[in-house]
Amino acid sequence: MRFRHPDGSVVHLSYCTNVHPAETLDGVLAQLRDHCEPVRRRLGRDRLGIGLWLARTASRALVDDPGALRGLRAELDRRGLEVVTLNGFPYAGFGRNEVKYRVYRPDWAEPERLAYTTDLARLLTALLPDDVTEGTISTLPLAWRGGFDATRAAAARDALTTLAARLDALEELTGKSIRAALEPEPGCVIETTADAIAPLTAVGAPHRIGVCVDTCHLATSFEDPDTALAALDAAGVTIPKAQLSAALHAEHPHLPEVRDALAAFAEPRFLHQTRTLTPDGLRGTDDLDEAVSGPALPDASPWRSHFHVPLHARPAPPLTSTLPVLKDTLALLVGGPVPRTRHLEVETYTWQALPPGMRPVTRAQLAHGIAAELALARDLLTDLGLKELP
Repeated sequence: MRFRHPDGSVVHLSYCTNVHPAETLDGVLAQLRDHCEPVRRRLGRDRLGIGLWLARTASRALVDDPGALRGLRAELDRRGLEVVTLNGFPYAGFGRNEVKYRVYRPDWAEPERLAYTTDLARLLTALLPDDVTEGTISTLPLAWRGGFDATRAAAARDALTTLAARLDALEELTGKSIRAALEPEPGCVIETTADAIAPLTAVGAPHRIGVCVDTCHLATSFEDPDTALAALDAAGVTIPKAQLSAALHAEHPHLPEVRDALAAFAEPRFLHQTRTLTPDGLRGTDDLDEAVSGPALPDASPWRSHFHVPLHARPAPPLTSTLPVLKDTLALLVGGPVPRTRHLEVETYTWQALPPGMRPVTRAQLAHGIAAELALARDLLTDLGLKELP
C-alpha cells in the first residue's frame, strides 16, 4: 500500500510474511497464493506491499538461479503484490516448534550473517517495483547479549562496514539503493534505540545502515518515543524502516488474575522478553514464564512483554496492548513536515502463538485478521494527513 506524504514523497506500508514461515522457494510461492493475495483481495486493493522473509535456503536458491528470481518477480506482479523491504532478522527455522534463542544466530560476528544479508540486498534490487529505487532490509541488533565480548564486537563492526561498502557498490551497479536497519530488541546487545547510537556511529555509514524502529520493542523497553527519535536525530542515525507492532501490557502485575491472564500468553515457540520500569531502572526476564511463575521481576509497576499482539484486537481485560505507543511513534515518524522513514511494516508474526481464544483456525480467519491490522494502520496514516494511493 502506498501513501502520498504532504511533502510529496511516497510512504510504503507492507505486512511481513514471517507470519507464514517457509524455508524453500516453493514455500514462498505458496505463501503468495494462499495468504498474501487473499489479504490483498480482502482489502479491495489492486496492489499490496509485503515485507518478504526469505530464509537462507530460499535466498540461496534465488541467487543461484536467475530464472527462479525472475519467476518470483513475475509471480509477485501476477498476484498484485510488491516488495520494497525484506525482513532479514530470522536466518532460518522461524517455523520451528521452538524458535526462542535460535533466532539470534548467526549474529553479526559470524560471516554467515554478512553473506546472507548481502544476498538479500542483491535479490531486493531485482524485486523492487520498476518505479521504486530504494529498498530496505531489517536485521538483528548485532547479537544476543550473552558472550558478546570486545572481539565479537569488532568482528560485527567490520562486517557492517563491509556491508555498507557492498551496498554502495550495488547501487553503482544497479541504480537501486538498498539500506540496512538494525532492529533494537530486548535482551540483545542493542536493546534500545539509545544502544544503537554508538555502534552505528562507529560504522559511520548513516546513508546505508540505520535503525529499524519496532514499536513493540520500543514499548517493551519503556522508551519514550519522542526522546528516542530525537536522540537518533541528534546523533545523525537514520531510520530506514519502522515496524508497526504492539506489545502486551499488564498495568497491575501483582494481582493474581493478571498473572493468570499473562500466563495464557506464555508459550513454547517464541521468546517473550518481559520488562518493568523501576525507580532503579529497567528490570526484566528473558521470557514471560519466568516473570509470571516467580519473584524474578518486581511487580509494583506495569509489565510489558515482547509478544506481538494484533493491532486491531487488544487482549481481554485485565490486559491491554501498547497500541498508544505505536500511535505516538507513528505520528513522530511520518506526521511531521518530512517523514523520518518511508518504509512501514506491520509485523505480527505471533498469530499462531496466541491463546486459543484469539488464534485464527483457518486461512480465511488469518487473512481477515491481517487485513484488519493493515486497515487500522491505513486509517492511522490517513488521519495524519497522508493520502492513500491506488
